[in-house]
Amino acid sequence: MNKIAAQPTASAPQNSDALAWIGLGGNLGDAIATLEHAAHALAHLPDTRLEAASPLYRSAPVDAQGPDFINAVVRLRTRLAPLPLLRALLALERDAGRQRPWRNAPRTLDLDLLRYEQAGAALTCDSEELTLPHPRMQQRAFVLRPLADIDPTLAPATALAAVADQALERLPQAQQWAWSGQPPKGCI
Repeated sequence: MNKIAAQPTASAPQNSDALAWIGLGGNLGDAIATLEHAAHALAHLPDTRLEAASPLYRSAPVDAQGPDFINAVVRLRTRLAPLPLLRALLALERDAGRQRPWRNAPRTLDLDLLRYEQAGAALTCDSEELTLPHPRMQQRAFVLRPLADIDPTLAPATALAAVADQALERLPQAQQWAWSGQPPKGCI
């Protein structure tokens, strides 16, 4: 099924800015440094600005094995359409050494396009390549808590309560990345 609503095509260039929320995670190598590098790369995608970044969190793997994950969510303002943005995310994962030997394998970097809005309307998309909003974001504390930090209306209390039993720890200030709160100068 290829079903897209709220705009003519998910791959057409945008005439106006859109907002995109990206989930970042990793559990292999120096995950904090990898996420910092990924946020920097996201901020420098063509026609894209990093507008907000959540604090970093530690979470146990969900439906997977391996070390704990480091997670965050960022909000981008972009003119990239959803499919080109998704392809850019996949390229950044490959550049970070992401391999996919099996479903939910440990990873150096995981970048998920969680939500995409244009002109205040959320895009819905159901295709082989892309599903929006992300189909499991409402089931994951490691997505909803960081999302609530930067856009509380997108993670209401009822959604947070539904995932309250999932282990999630905000990293101490000494381990937070430079992106927490507002992005560094030059990224906006």
